[in-house]
Amino acid sequence: MKVDVLLGLQWGDEGKGKIVDVFAPKYDVVARFQGGPNAGHTLEFDGIKHVLHQIPSGIFREKTINIIGNGVVLDPIVFKGEIEKLSKYNLNVKANLFISKKATLIVPTHRLLDQAYEKAKGDDKIGSTLKGIGPSYQDKIGRQGLRVGDVLLDNFSHKFKKLVDTHFEILKGHHIEFNWPELEAQFFDSVNFLKQFNLIDSEYFINDQLKKGSTILAEGAQGSLLDIDFGSYPFVTSSNTVTAGACTGLGIAPSRIGEVFGIFKAYSTRVGSGPFPTELLDEEGEKMRKQGNEFGSTTGRPRRCGWIDLPSLKYSIMINGVTQLLMMKADVLNAFPIIKVCTHYKLSDGTITEALPYEYITQKITPVYTELKGWNTSLEGITNQNMPKELQEYILYLEKFLEVPITVISVGPDRSQTILK
Repeated sequence: MKVDVLLGLQWGDEGKGKIVDVFAPKYDVVARFQGGPNAGHTLEFDGIKHVLHQIPSGIFREKTINIIGNGVVLDPIVFKGEIEKLSKYNLNVKANLFISKKATLIVPTHRLLDQAYEKAKGDDKIGSTLKGIGPSYQDKIGRQGLRVGDVLLDNFSHKFKKLVDTHFEILKGHHIEFNWPELEAQFFDSVNFLKQFNLIDSEYFINDQLKKGSTILAEGAQGSLLDIDFGSYPFVTSSNTVTAGACTGLGIAPSRIGEVFGIFKAYSTRVGSGPFPTELLDEEGEKMRKQGNEFGSTTGRPRRCGWIDLPSLKYSIMINGVTQLLMMKADVLNAFPIIKVCTHYKLSDGTITEALPYEYITQKITPVYTELKGWNTSLEGITNQNMPKELQEYILYLEKFLEVPITVISVGPDRSQTILK
């Protein structure tokens, strides 16, 4: 058996949560492999909108096992809040959710450090979600972090105090207001709540599932262009968001990777700072934002919007080994009579390239566009049989350029508004 991987190809917010929910009935296991509460995976069905931050998006399917892998950074406080929100849906969460003992814990001082570091950067700020993600990964790499399995140890309180005392020394140089007794009490209450769940050696668990013949979907968070190595550094997240991250974030061998589903929007969005060659700063960009309700599901911040960027998509496809493409939010382009597609970049020295150069971060990149006719009509109720000719041509154009088939088209937020091509 193989592990299929589902991940974003842009700067996150592509619609991964919806697709995991749609795909979940075909899989026995859904496993998150990186990121933390900086993720906001939105699912919509039965007229209700759900946003998950740390819990895998297969949680609403009663027969699906959900795993929070070792590559995730877990905030117990956020976790407790998520579980409590799910309680009214009568889900068998304690039976269906398993958490790696090797997942790194986010402690309250990580969030304080995140605020302090971002504030100190001033105009050069990254655009962090301020959820403590970066500082918790820093401690993981610095070999001083706490892990989920540590909450079961008798000396956990001592280990916690030792870590936060180190953080307080750093915070002395910053002006951040907080109520520590309140934060500490909330954290330990949430840790006690966390202990009620299945805390496991997830690498053995997931490989045993493979041996048993279980079908497994690895769920990525953020997007490939935010990868710590291959993204628009330093305006990136702190984990490996690409396919390779599924191996290190779950404990599976590279030879175990099967299909790689790459998700992208029919246009582009970005939250926070960093380069965005096709960004629209005019009325068209605002129109796109309103049509797509483009506001961060984790932060609520308005997303930057722009036309689709094929050089960056082709780059993401290459480093991930994408086998199938899934195009999201095609309906957002309903109102545009002309759709622009960025096919190349013009660099500051006049060079025209299809590649994503290192200078992408440091130089002004001018997008080179091709214009296509829009479908300029509602996609409500459309199927493969009655799809507008212009939408078909848009899909064919992208498939030819990207050299990977588009097998799913999303035309609305509800799980029912999904066309399997």
